[in-house]
Amino acid sequence: MKKQGRANYQPIENYGIIGDLNTIALVSLSGSIDFMCFPDFDSPSIFAALLDANNGGKFEISPDFPEMKTKQLYLPDTNVLLTRFLSPDGVGEITDFMPVEELYSGKELIRRITTVRGLTHYKMRCSPRFNYGRSPHTVELVNEKEVIFKSSGEDKTVLRLLSSVPLQIQNGDVIAEFTLKPNQIADFLLEHVDKQHNEARDFKNFITESLFKTVNYWKNWVSQSTYKGRWLETVNRSALVLKLLTSYNYGSIIAAPTFSLPESISGKRNFDYRYTWIRDASFTVYAFIRLGYIREARAFMNWVEKFCLDIKAQQRLGIMYSIDGQRQLEEITLDNLEGYKKSAPVRIGNNAYKQLQLDIYGELLDAVYLYNKYGDPISIDFWKNLENQVNWLSQNWFQPDEGIWEVRGGQQYFLYSRLMCWVALDRAIKIGESRSFPLNENWRPERDRIFNSIYTDFWNEEKQAFMQYPGSETVDAASLLMPLIRFSSPKDPRWLSTLKRIEEELVSDSLVYRYRQNKAAPDGFVRHEGTFSMCTFWYVECLSKSGQLEKARFYFEKMLGYANHLGLYSEQLGFQGEHLGNFPQAFTHLGLISAAYNLNLQLNDSRNKDVTN
Repeated sequence: MKKQGRANYQPIENYGIIGDLNTIALVSLSGSIDFMCFPDFDSPSIFAALLDANNGGKFEISPDFPEMKTKQLYLPDTNVLLTRFLSPDGVGEITDFMPVEELYSGKELIRRITTVRGLTHYKMRCSPRFNYGRSPHTVELVNEKEVIFKSSGEDKTVLRLLSSVPLQIQNGDVIAEFTLKPNQIADFLLEHVDKQHNEARDFKNFITESLFKTVNYWKNWVSQSTYKGRWLETVNRSALVLKLLTSYNYGSIIAAPTFSLPESISGKRNFDYRYTWIRDASFTVYAFIRLGYIREARAFMNWVEKFCLDIKAQQRLGIMYSIDGQRQLEEITLDNLEGYKKSAPVRIGNNAYKQLQLDIYGELLDAVYLYNKYGDPISIDFWKNLENQVNWLSQNWFQPDEGIWEVRGGQQYFLYSRLMCWVALDRAIKIGESRSFPLNENWRPERDRIFNSIYTDFWNEEKQAFMQYPGSETVDAASLLMPLIRFSSPKDPRWLSTLKRIEEELVSDSLVYRYRQNKAAPDGFVRHEGTFSMCTFWYVECLSKSGQLEKARFYFEKMLGYANHLGLYSEQLGFQGEHLGNFPQAFTHLGLISAAYNLNLQLNDSRNKDVTN
């Protein structure tokens, strides 16, 4: 096979996603599925051309047009994706979706090709590369419309490809060529072989039935949202992303469905995000509760209580887990994949699981507090487990840690970690008081010590700002959460002067860097990174809460323009607005929801005051 170079890589922002609440596939504007771990979020990849165009594997379908334009869109309020091919010679369309776990037990990928106009010839190539491209495989042609792929590696994955058109085997791949008249269709179904189904099912009718049921499932889910404000479609799309990142079987919520997409091209910060960070998942629970999705919040709380065994242990809570609650996520490098645009190393697993990040206690306790208030009262056993964790924190909050940004260059006394330790103790006290639970007498004085420490140790009188850590020369965008977590008033003079310092040091137009690397805690890597999209949404929310509504709305709507063509965001934006980092990222989308929710409230309050006056 001819070696493909850097130009063959689609930009990260050129992808849409589909999923079944077990896993997610990335579909490019050219109609190729270039990334998919199967059957679960953290299973080995079967398609990873996004990380190596030659060795990663893909599932391509395209019309044989000499020239064409493409367009991609979701059916409104669903995760059913349409990729449309437009040419003077004809118009073709792929409908991609995955029947959701709740309806069909998942583990199926469906691609329906339709010719809208013209007599159109199509080519299909299904090229799985098992076990992250490390394992060979065999291919068996069961009949002209059914093929079995078997991995020969340790993953032992077996796939079945079913088709409505004849299939052929070519060099370990499966290909098909077919011609469709207007309104004719061709269907492909790729499934995990342990999937149980009725062998006598009518293939075409099953595809049609599952398509309509999947469409209705997503529309019904969106209709349950209580949000009816401005930017409704944008908020709904972000909610749909968060739902896709949620495991139906476990209730855990992953940070992103991809691994090793670089935070800077040719840089070294290429990490695996297919796991449940306590921080990211807890913030996602905030977003779900705000939108009225108590069921999803309940599922995550059940995961914490039942699957996250560390919550019951005497040891400290881990920062991240696999979807089934396991903590061992040993990081290794895949030397067989060259990386997105040759940005090596390609990593799976994540050694950050070993880190101490004290802020996670605050995010988790805040989520529990909100769930206990707006969802269901938590059980006494769950409270006792949380109590043990809060007791540990009350004796250890003053330690240095790696912080929210997971620096790998040494621990520091980070402001954000100290803030969230305060949140953990504050929310634990509030939960206990609301339920009349007995409270540890040490919690309240320790909470107050943290409060005083922040004002004493982190305030820089000369710079008139709270700094990233004591003695630091820079502010940190994570400080934007100070008014959002109700530590400080959004109009407090000290906070407003800190916000001004953040604007001067970290804000570029409407975009926000997390911190300035040349002045901050070393993170063990040398590179220039992009702006962090979630930080921009935090900034917008701070502006709206401080009363700067016109500025907040202007920056928020500018930021919406940096989404890709489907309203999706990766972790960062590069120099030219290109998407960088794992995609799509939960943290960015939940930040968008929170910013839109609060800005909408503030605008309504302002309008009501104007009417009253």
